[in-house]
Amino acid sequence: MIERCRGTYPVKMMCRLLKVSTSGYYDWRHRPPSKRALDNQQLLRRISALHEDSDGVHGSPRIWENLRYEGETCSLNRVARLMKAHDIQGIPAARKWRNRKSEQRPGNIRNHLERDFTADTAGTKWVTDITYIRTGEGWLYLTVVVDLFCGQVVGWSMSSRMDRQLVIQAVLMALWHRKSKEPVVLHSDRGSQFSSHEYQQFLAGHNITCSMSAVGSCYDNAAAESFFGLLKRERVNRRHYTTRVEARADMFEYIELTYNPRKRRKLEHSSQTALN
Repeated sequence: MIERCRGTYPVKMMCRLLKVSTSGYYDWRHRPPSKRALDNQQLLRRISALHEDSDGVHGSPRIWENLRYEGETCSLNRVARLMKAHDIQGIPAARKWRNRKSEQRPGNIRNHLERDFTADTAGTKWVTDITYIRTGEGWLYLTVVVDLFCGQVVGWSMSSRMDRQLVIQAVLMALWHRKSKEPVVLHSDRGSQFSSHEYQQFLAGHNITCSMSAVGSCYDNAAAESFFGLLKRERVNRRHYTTRVEARADMFEYIELTYNPRKRRKLEHSSQTALN
């Protein structure tokens, strides 16, 4: 308090009233920063850099996660405290609720995942879904296929039409990237594109086991919804796309140059930690 008010009141008077020795105050004032303070300064510089790299989107949990990947041993509370003290804020995810009529699930299809979004090996469990991206020319529809082993987008497709070919092309891309020939479970909601006869035939012809969510259970496909939530928060909600071509280019840049490399680094770090 003395330091804060020294420009308004005499230091000696404040020390006398607060029963603090004048020499003790000046010793404190000229004391070099502690090791903790120096560490906080260094950590804050890295926090600011990561926050800037995310275009101001990431909050303390994601910043802390990235710091851990880089080898920092700080706690989440410490990161949050430093960010709050220096007015560094992320952008929270918007919460939206949708009520829509659900399509009928084919009688021979069940939910093989049962909300178990983990996988021991790559190419054994996939999730897929469709999202809408607004442009000045109308909607652009994006379908992705996410591998639950690493969290990477292994297949994607974009079109101005939300039809069966949109989802089939995304799965076909995932198959091109897939190295293993073992059976894979592909989970989706019960949209008409996924429940169509053509889509079901395509999966059966490529040794893919179809899995579908239950009625009114959006959490059954939470892994795909989570990716779209991140995509909207980090990119789409911060842009205005004049044309579909512009939106396509930005989606490609986000998936292949931002999101997937981030997931690869996380996987490499986890593998290295396990080896150590």
